[in-house]
Amino acid sequence: MVDTSNGNPQEDSIMQGEYDRRSEVEAFEDSKAGVKGLFDAGLTKIPPIFLDKQYILEKNSAANNAATPQFTVPVIDFEGLELGGSRRVEIVNMIKDACESWGFFQVINHGVPQDVMDKMLQSIRHFHEQEFEAKKPFHSRDIKKKVTYNSNFDLFVTPTTNWRDSLYCIMAPNPPKPEEFPQICRDMMIKYAEHVMGLGYTMFELLSEALGLHPDHLKGMDCAEGLYMIGHYYPPCPEPDLTLGFSSHTDSGFLGIVLQDQLGGLQVLHQDVWVDVPFLPASLIVNIGDMLQLLTNDKFKSVHHRVVAKQIGPRISLGSFFRKHFHEGSDSKTYGPIKELLSKEKPAIYRETNMTEVLMIRYNKGLHESTMLSHFKLQN
Repeated sequence: MVDTSNGNPQEDSIMQGEYDRRSEVEAFEDSKAGVKGLFDAGLTKIPPIFLDKQYILEKNSAANNAATPQFTVPVIDFEGLELGGSRRVEIVNMIKDACESWGFFQVINHGVPQDVMDKMLQSIRHFHEQEFEAKKPFHSRDIKKKVTYNSNFDLFVTPTTNWRDSLYCIMAPNPPKPEEFPQICRDMMIKYAEHVMGLGYTMFELLSEALGLHPDHLKGMDCAEGLYMIGHYYPPCPEPDLTLGFSSHTDSGFLGIVLQDQLGGLQVLHQDVWVDVPFLPASLIVNIGDMLQLLTNDKFKSVHHRVVAKQIGPRISLGSFFRKHFHEGSDSKTYGPIKELLSKEKPAIYRETNMTEVLMIRYNKGLHESTMLSHFKLQN
């Protein structure tokens, strides 16, 4: 048995669950200042609600210190994609391999200008580093509002709180009115969303081809219609070995495109090993979501990933997720395994569902609901 005690009676009792988590969470929420507020207060120890028992066990485990295989997240260069022909076939084959074996890959020469990416990250940082009174009007847990700011969307249902704050924006199909955006990042969010939507259309074409389907197949299923952007802010953490910036999870939608700064911190679970997704200049990170794994009947993989906390920072990232949100008609269309991918030898693994059902599970269960797709599996 691993001894997780450290000689600190208060921390040991917290590890054993001997504190009133609910009241601590409510006090944190009532402050509306988020993790940034804790950092600004000069804390040298993280509050108990942030202690992650599972992660602490992992860090203290002897097995964690053993030599692990070295893996490298695939990098795919889109240069020459517009030429078509053999170059496009080559890129499609690389995407196919990455989606089947990793569920994650990085892309370069993707068409999103470097200055747009840089200014987007700066804008997210500027929003989170505003005076508290400027951010406070956006603080909300109303999941139907188009622009909100809070810390941990699953704060009241998860067993551990993550060390991050987030700005959430529904960008498609019905974006907020200009006055609904925070003025400090409005222009860049609108501009970046236009670029990422264009890249998303290209990605869904390539993914369709990687499945042996017509390039417009996934777009024709409305996979590219919804876009939900989340700008994360991870302040420096005084005790990064005791908490995570983002707990292990899979993404609920069809596809994610992630922009991260030079601090890195993102890790993907590959063959039971946590692999760093390193900062690669001018790159974007692409990952398969649960709904695309469902559509492809497990051909493409939606895999667990997380963000580690760091003593340096802040770390800034922006996740762009192709899916509709609650009030965007997300319950009007059902999705099941693509019929063209099924056969007598490969019958459907999942039943049909819709995005509202998927999102209700995510929001009601939180990130610790690690088997999202199990809710839709057919009994064989």
